Amino acid sequence: MNFQYTEYFEKHVLRKRPCLQKHWCEQVLVRPYKFEPQEGNRFRFWGAVDELDGRYLRVVTLADKVTIHNAFPDRGFKP
Repeated sequence: MNFQYTEYFEKHVLRKRPCLQKHWCEQVLVRPYKFEPQEGNRFRFWGAVDELDGRYLRVVTLADKVTIHNAFPDRGFKP
């Protein structure tokens, strides 16, 4: 898959969360634990990331499901 990143992700998300790795986001999209539509023509994906001590990473994409817009460890997610 050819993943893309929004300008918002590149300029704001990565700066705000410097520990975040792009390949983690891609890993979640390839093998999500769960995903669902979100308002505004976006999708939410969750996946466990070993490097986050087993916590789940939430990745938000645009409608195409390959353009990553946001990502963060989701402390409230319960599998």
